[in-house]
Amino acid sequence: MIKMFSLMVVLLTLKLSFLFSSSIEPRCFWRLKTNKIWEGDKDTDCFFYIYTKLGHVKNEYFSGNLDKRLTAKNIHLIFSLYFALKEINQNPHILPNISLLVKVECSLLDDWKIKSLISKRGEIIPNYYCINQRRYLIVLTGPMWLTSAILGPLMYISKRPELYYGPFHPLLSSQEQFPYLYHMAPKDTSLALAMVSLVVHFSWNWVGAIISDDDLGLQFLLELRKEMKRSGVCLAFVSIIISGMTAFLRNVDIYYNQIMLSSAKVVIIYGDKDSNLQVNFRLWNLVDLRRIWVTTAQWDMIIHNGKFLLSSFYGTLTFSHHYSELPGFKTFIQTAHPTNYSNDISLARLWWMYFNCSMSSFNCNNLKNCPTITILNWLFNKHLEISLSGTSYDLHNAVYAVAHALHQMLLQQVDTWQSNDGKELEFDSWQMVPFLKNIQFTNPAGDQVNMNQKEKMNTEYDIHHTMDFLPKLGLKVKIGMFSQYLPYGQQLSMSEEVTQWNTDIRQTPTSVCSIPCSPGSRKSPQQGKAVCCFDCIPCPENEISNKTDMDQCVKCPDDQYADPGRTHCLKKVMAFLGYEDPLGMSLACLTLCFFSLTTLTLCVFLKHQDTPIVKANNRTLSYVLLMSLIFCFLCSLLFIGRPVMATCIMQQTMFAVVFTVAASTVLAKTVTVVLAFKVTNPSRRLRWLLVSRAPNFIIPICTTIQLIICGIWLGTYPPFVDADVHVEKGHILIICNKGSIIAFYCVLGYLGSIAMGSFIVAFLARNLPDTFNEAKYLTFSMLVFCSVWVTFLPVYHSTKGKAMVAVEVFSILASSAGLLLCIFAPKVYIILLRSGGNSFQKSWNVRFRIQNAH
Repeated sequence: MIKMFSLMVVLLTLKLSFLFSSSIEPRCFWRLKTNKIWEGDKDTDCFFYIYTKLGHVKNEYFSGNLDKRLTAKNIHLIFSLYFALKEINQNPHILPNISLLVKVECSLLDDWKIKSLISKRGEIIPNYYCINQRRYLIVLTGPMWLTSAILGPLMYISKRPELYYGPFHPLLSSQEQFPYLYHMAPKDTSLALAMVSLVVHFSWNWVGAIISDDDLGLQFLLELRKEMKRSGVCLAFVSIIISGMTAFLRNVDIYYNQIMLSSAKVVIIYGDKDSNLQVNFRLWNLVDLRRIWVTTAQWDMIIHNGKFLLSSFYGTLTFSHHYSELPGFKTFIQTAHPTNYSNDISLARLWWMYFNCSMSSFNCNNLKNCPTITILNWLFNKHLEISLSGTSYDLHNAVYAVAHALHQMLLQQVDTWQSNDGKELEFDSWQMVPFLKNIQFTNPAGDQVNMNQKEKMNTEYDIHHTMDFLPKLGLKVKIGMFSQYLPYGQQLSMSEEVTQWNTDIRQTPTSVCSIPCSPGSRKSPQQGKAVCCFDCIPCPENEISNKTDMDQCVKCPDDQYADPGRTHCLKKVMAFLGYEDPLGMSLACLTLCFFSLTTLTLCVFLKHQDTPIVKANNRTLSYVLLMSLIFCFLCSLLFIGRPVMATCIMQQTMFAVVFTVAASTVLAKTVTVVLAFKVTNPSRRLRWLLVSRAPNFIIPICTTIQLIICGIWLGTYPPFVDADVHVEKGHILIICNKGSIIAFYCVLGYLGSIAMGSFIVAFLARNLPDTFNEAKYLTFSMLVFCSVWVTFLPVYHSTKGKAMVAVEVFSILASSAGLLLCIFAPKVYIILLRSGGNSFQKSWNVRFRIQNAH
């Protein structure tokens, strides 16, 4: 009883309000006029019930409940719907002599909430015959998924199909819960890949993510992580906005601190627009975050203060499904005016609501004082573009899908439809479902439309940059496109010339965890941090990096070397100890000087061969020693110049043989001196050795042994021309490789043993009395010779490149010069400068001893 009384009071109050309003406004609309309008973008649900009539019948524009306050987006959707119906009804090739009509119901969710309290459910359920006897062919639902999810099952009582023209939502794709609902929008199968491709294009690798706490957001986050890992992009933070309002308010500060404390300048947004995610950004709109937002087109919306919801200093990058402009749509909107339609007062109602028109109390069709403003200007004032939006495009395709499906059904089932008084047609919409779910057609824009969800996997996205241009005036520019059809790495195409981040900023903003490593260095991961956070360290020796952010440096080929900046590999120069080299030229000149000096000494000895000082110490051995020294000096020239195979072989064999001859000659001279001075009472055998000049046979014997060693060396592992690419930076050193290093040291060891023997023998004979005794000189020369080659070994192994060759040449020259100067310099001095000392009286003792020996 009390409830009934309360209801009567409410009805009486409403009745009094209508009576008072009728005194100032026409009775046509039964509502109070108000100047309050929706500010900003606000989505409300709009259901469109499609039915048919025979012949060409105009739609009852804005009939039904359009006296309710609508938003600019609703008006835009309704006009795109009527534009599609107008095209179909005027097309003689689709449903000839049949008109598609529509009943528009907006804010249906609010109605359902109210009407669910009373017993008038039939008014919101198509094909419910208690009140409305009209049978609807199909229902177009959207753009809010929640309305379709709640009211959709109520429509399935009569098994009427439903086309959802809003953004794809996985909940509505469940065949068990929504068996007769079909999506018009394609699934975002490659949205994560498209966003990551854009991030990589701008060289951003430190990105935040803000998603809604539902299956839609969590599934996208899973795909986003996968694509980021493959492309080397890292998530700086992830904010999952909780659904419950109480829990959301408790975490508001946490969400704010996450984005403010993060160094990431790029943030990806994805989720349900009607969730707390929108509330979160409405709160953040009050502060200047200065982030680059990357999101979908549904977040490109305006709020109450005329600002973009995702307002940013840098702007917002939005992804929307690619669609072509419908020809004639802009003209259709520009010419929309109530005077163009004379069949109904519904469009006049719209002008009365929004454009301050007045009308006669007796004739609701008669508009007075109505401005000539068009719907174009009104939409522009409502911050809505007049071009086709993604949702409007899907709604347009939905109408065409219904028309094509019905057309095919009629072609195959001509006898299945009934006529009601020859005017209204009624079809069994259940029979149209098989045609509808597999229909394929080309829309007026030239795009291929396929209703088969399994075949709508490949998608294309348009990329727009939206930013505040002037107060309450935004600028939206298409800057690129992503196509999943193209090969990986070529799917993103950008127009750099139209990408402008701010009127004062030309350079692309950066969003990185670490400053990129410049060429010449490589990345070194920071322990415990993401792979995008790293230190930069220079490339090692002979390695380069010619790009930024290289994980590893690249080693230069053996014939190239790294430049000082270690960014390029330069060609190495062929190098060897040549005559044009200062060191090579110095050694060559030194060689020629000693060669000349030795030749001059030989000439002096030959000229004064009959003098006692020449004859006293075995003149023949002196000649042999001087000749071997000449060849010792000359063999050093084999080490200078570009090595070839012949010179490499001759270097070692000539060096070994001539030095063996020289050392064995010195040994023969020392043996001769010992035999001459130590044998005071020689036996017959010793006398025979001295008279027969047996010491002279030491030279061929020692030389033969050395030749055998050299022969074995050349026969097994001979020297060869080699290129050393590592010894000297920037050069490829052409050298003679010794081949068998063991054979080389055998040659040196054998040569050293002869020298050591000569030194020992000469040392024992150093104090023998005689004017021309050269034992002291031989001792000192062998000391110099051995010292040079003992020093040669460590120095030779501690040097590289041309210096190593120079050390060997210098050792040859030094040891040869030591023999020449120590043995022959005193004699030449006596011969040339002290000729008085070069006489028979000075040499009688030597001759006497030799004669006694005979």
